[in-house]
Amino acid sequence: MDDRRAVQRAYDEMAETYVEQYADDAHDGRVPEPVERFCDELGDGRLLSAGCGAGDAPLVAAGAAGVGLDFSREQLGLARGRVAGALVRGDMTSLPFGADSFDAVAALYSLIHVPLSDHRTVLAEFARVLRPGGTLLVTEGEEAWCGSNPDWLGSGTEMRWSMAGSEATRQTLRGCGFDLRGVWNVHDPTTEDSEKPFFLAELL
Repeated sequence: MDDRRAVQRAYDEMAETYVEQYADDAHDGRVPEPVERFCDELGDGRLLSAGCGAGDAPLVAAGAAGVGLDFSREQLGLARGRVAGALVRGDMTSLPFGADSFDAVAALYSLIHVPLSDHRTVLAEFARVLRPGGTLLVTEGEEAWCGSNPDWLGSGTEMRWSMAGSEATRQTLRGCGFDLRGVWNVHDPTTEDSEKPFFLAELL
């Protein structure tokens, strides 16, 4: 089974477990600084949350102007009733939206599950659907690493990750037409002591 299908199946299988443990209080009830800043700047702009799961903070904050996309049918099912915006089942490597459709894109803890060979494709897709001057908030890994956990979160389900690392992500963002505005290291709530960088960028 390829990595993409394995991640999709994992999030389908453990949808309830993930939501119970992390959806509402992922950061001890606090919104991380980069997410809060991103949401504050959104205003009434149209948002795409790519890999929204059961409904992340930006999608909730966007209200009816938000669109959540995920390839996990079970996660989207849990998002219904939690968010006011539209929900779409789809793949980040080929977004089912026209060019210049959104003012902002959030990809929180989702790009890190996409095979490395597709990271540039995904970021280029974000640039395509964003309007000039639009903002992107994306989570990556500090170091390059690909691997899996056969019993993630004690669920009995295998999860896989593909992280490009901070420097490679900076270069790819620039190559896709983004100007990097800031990077914050945020505690990963699914681990005891790991942090992941959040990249805030603007489409030139």
